[in-house]
Amino acid sequence: MDAPLLSVSRRTRQTAFSNRVKACGVKAYSVYNHMLLPTVFDSLEADYHHLKKQVQIWDVSCQRLIEICGPDSARLIQMLTPRDLTHMASGQCYYTPMVDETGGMLNDPVTLKRAEDRYWICVADSDLLFWVKGLAYGLRLEVDVNEPDVSPLAIQGPKADELVARIFGPSSRDIRFFRYAVLPFEGRDLVIARSGYSKQGGFEIYVDGSDLGEPIWDAFMAAGQDLDVRAGGPNLIERVEARFLSYGNDMTRENTPHECGLGKFCQTQTAIGCVGRDALLRVAVEGPVRQIRSLAIDGDALPPGTQLWQIYGNGKRVGQVSSAVWSPDFETNVAIGMVRMTHWDAGTRVEVETPDGMRSATVQETPFF
Repeated sequence: MDAPLLSVSRRTRQTAFSNRVKACGVKAYSVYNHMLLPTVFDSLEADYHHLKKQVQIWDVSCQRLIEICGPDSARLIQMLTPRDLTHMASGQCYYTPMVDETGGMLNDPVTLKRAEDRYWICVADSDLLFWVKGLAYGLRLEVDVNEPDVSPLAIQGPKADELVARIFGPSSRDIRFFRYAVLPFEGRDLVIARSGYSKQGGFEIYVDGSDLGEPIWDAFMAAGQDLDVRAGGPNLIERVEARFLSYGNDMTRENTPHECGLGKFCQTQTAIGCVGRDALLRVAVEGPVRQIRSLAIDGDALPPGTQLWQIYGNGKRVGQVSSAVWSPDFETNVAIGMVRMTHWDAGTRVEVETPDGMRSATVQETPFF
């Protein structure tokens, strides 16, 4: 039986790179922030092997930017996150769990400080813009909150350094992890950050202006021919191995940062002004009763995807798997799941209720490396 098709309308926006993505033979999309996110080109497994060995260009324009400008911008940005941003400097990127008044996760974006009164929030898949605008209006803050015409383009893989240096010059090699530099391309200054949604290393290029989308894509493709550059996208296998969480799949507003294993990004005591601070201070004292873990599920390859499979220990439900896929490198089904504290220790044996029946599995405290 053929899979159902996705009806794409104006509500599902294309990107500055969509024409090039189609020309490269995209085979699958996801919808992310009301935009098309390319996910498969050759095959899930072939794309995975290529990402680990070569270099890929990813259209991640769906990581929409929220720009906050104005005298109260620092106050507003701190209201959003329990991460203390007091000492954040221009040129830095911070991974910033963002929460509501209950301490529940609203998003897990990367925040860039562009100036003392200007920030960019590169968001995951949720309508965070409305929450930010609501806080700004409700508190009458002196800020402007908008979505600029900026399209992130990721260059990921072991050869990313070489490819980016061919376009932006050797100074790009000096950019440190989670730092950015402003470098020229065709007479326009672009933000180049050493970051990305893979464990293979690389950069995210913030393409300022949709008109620059196809020229910069073509430049990277031409410069990387001898590097076997290809179009790609966030790869499910590589993501689950690395335990890179997907907002809306592995975590939702029902989860706190501490449950998601993001406590190290929360300095709740000193993050004065965070709207969820009081709730998270209680969580920090009591500790979470469940937390994200990696799992290795026994048996043959299971159908890949993001789904909810129940986890059992001694016949009782102790959690749920949210993402799972077969890993060619580790020769097992790798998974991400939320597990109760009674069963989250490394090496604990549990059972997972899969579409193919009950499977034994082993809990891992660390990701697959």
